[in-house]
Amino acid sequence: MTDLSHYRNIGIFAHVDAGKTTTTERILKLTGKIHKLGEVHDGESTTDFMEQEAERGITIQSAAVSTEWDGHRFNIIDTPGHVDFTIEVYRSLKVLDGGIGVFCASGGVEPQSETNWRYANESEVARVIFVNKLDRMGGDFYRVVKQVEDVLGANPLVMVLPIGIEDNFTGVVDLLSRKAYVWDESGQPENYDVVEPPEDMADLIEEWREKLIEMALEQDDELMEAYLEGEEPSIDDVKRCIRKGTIALDFFPTYCGSAFKNKGIQLVLDAVVDYLPNPTEVKPQPLTDEAGEETGEFAIVDDSEPFRALAFKIMDDRFGALTFVRVYSGKLDKGDTILNTFTGKTERIGRIVEMHADDRIELNGARAGDIVAFVGMKNVQTGHTLCDPKHPATLEPMIFPDPVISIAIAPKDKNASEKMGLALNKMVQEDPSFRVETDEDSGETILKGMGELHLDIKIDILKRTHGVEVIVGKPQVAYRETITQRIEDSYTHKKQSGGSGQFGKIDFIIEPGEPNSGFTFESTVTGGNVPREFWPAVEKGFRSMMDTGVLAGFPVLDVHVNLIDGGFHAVDSSAVAFEIAGKGAFRQSIPKAGPQLIEPIMKVDVFTPDDHVGDVIGDLNRRRGMIQGQDAGTTGVRVKAEVPLSEMFGYIGDLRTMTSGRGQFSMEFDHYSPCPKNVSEEVIKEVQERNAAK
Repeated sequence: MTDLSHYRNIGIFAHVDAGKTTTTERILKLTGKIHKLGEVHDGESTTDFMEQEAERGITIQSAAVSTEWDGHRFNIIDTPGHVDFTIEVYRSLKVLDGGIGVFCASGGVEPQSETNWRYANESEVARVIFVNKLDRMGGDFYRVVKQVEDVLGANPLVMVLPIGIEDNFTGVVDLLSRKAYVWDESGQPENYDVVEPPEDMADLIEEWREKLIEMALEQDDELMEAYLEGEEPSIDDVKRCIRKGTIALDFFPTYCGSAFKNKGIQLVLDAVVDYLPNPTEVKPQPLTDEAGEETGEFAIVDDSEPFRALAFKIMDDRFGALTFVRVYSGKLDKGDTILNTFTGKTERIGRIVEMHADDRIELNGARAGDIVAFVGMKNVQTGHTLCDPKHPATLEPMIFPDPVISIAIAPKDKNASEKMGLALNKMVQEDPSFRVETDEDSGETILKGMGELHLDIKIDILKRTHGVEVIVGKPQVAYRETITQRIEDSYTHKKQSGGSGQFGKIDFIIEPGEPNSGFTFESTVTGGNVPREFWPAVEKGFRSMMDTGVLAGFPVLDVHVNLIDGGFHAVDSSAVAFEIAGKGAFRQSIPKAGPQLIEPIMKVDVFTPDDHVGDVIGDLNRRRGMIQGQDAGTTGVRVKAEVPLSEMFGYIGDLRTMTSGRGQFSMEFDHYSPCPKNVSEEVIKEVQERNAAK
């Protein structure tokens, strides 16, 4: 039996291009998992094994790898940094106990780092920080530490200081031991010496060491008192305090180095062992009822508890369908039967494997704390709970954002049609933020996703992985509709000609709801004019109409309905009659309530060299963008803006032209906002023409 205190389930996450995957490669090399290093920029890294990842030099899927260091078992997940794939980061964080946040020493805290950090805070994941690429031009460890404080609002606990910068970066000083770790120029991670630090750094080391000890000892009043009276704490005591504070998210041990040059990684691995929690030290996962409400019970990390696990990722590879699972409690042997509480079906576990990127090692079983993959599961999707059939339970499910962009595709020929259906089905199972719908009128297949790059890569996977050639339409924005005025109205549904009739009368107020509230309903009927048992039917009638607005047929957001009075017939009134009344009332009243088209507004973060800032801002203004701020860095300026999604198609090409290929940008959905009249008229006209053509 493995001791769970020697387990570390960790993720590596950061902004695109901060060096996460390279850091993962170095960890695998150091821990003896791989013998030849693969570089991301050569398209040869171990965890980026999709063709699209190797080609674009970015991570798209999170890859799971198991390895060992200092007698501890690490389950590592390398997550993507690109904003279109944050769903992968989110679901990985959901099943991890700790993380390594990687920041680029010259780029600093970049937009995606902020999003990932926010997700990690929400998931209450303890982290250590690794400031990477200190050998890079413009690398500045102290500036990044300041940004972590200012931009992320976090407390970095500086554990090491860099020796030299840029080309002269040779190693780091460990503040606790006051020893310097210096690597030679061979590029081999094991070629380093532990020596006395440079004399000219003595004052700096003492200054930062004092900060480190004071912040750590805040976790223990007795040690703090002794320290204030002049008693130096032992290194073991300080480490114990650091571990306690890290797990409580009070601060984040911060390291630095260069993954590419193999400098500084060992200390980060030691920090994972010393300071990040094992599976028994994190809050146990809450169990929920069918409605998703917490029951007050938890999945305790213990082998003797009933088996409970969460499927957090589905992946199809050359060996078949893989379901990645985090086991929270109990244990499971090959051949056991488990219950999927979402589908209510049981399945027998055939094969259990431990993943090493795209290789695998067969296992006989899995236990609390493990991250493993099951082979050949039929009906499992991301977020489903798998448990012991004798003890049904549901773990807190994952919530995925709605897509903001769609494109229509059609197979190039008859043969491709069937293949396309099967391929899309697999792709939807693998990625919950990717949706596929069929337009009932035109028969077109509509793909919906989180951004242009997201859908680009899906088309690429269709073509290369599944051999399906498709014709792609132009991207469509996910517009929505809402209302702007409060109106009071009445509607009667009456059908009483012979036989049993239908009757339902409702008086109601329709008004704009709170932003992001969707549809809300209340009833303030008194005196029984509309009996209480019919209220849900009225709500159902209204709610069922929210999918199709009156302007251009887009879904309707943020509407509040208050049922205030009505009338019923002792014989002819029924739930169905009141539901039909609700539908009719929606059709009658929404056009009177000032319907309005609203569009998705994206939070856009553009990096540009100094000499192109004016061009970039002028271009964003032309795209109806609102500039929110500018941050000057050592290598350029970051411009933050809010821009309508409809104006951002093809932006990367324009940005590269403006900045001679040096500009970069990322964007994520922020909120919906009213469309200007001219845009609104254009969109409605387009929809009407499309409908007429059908």
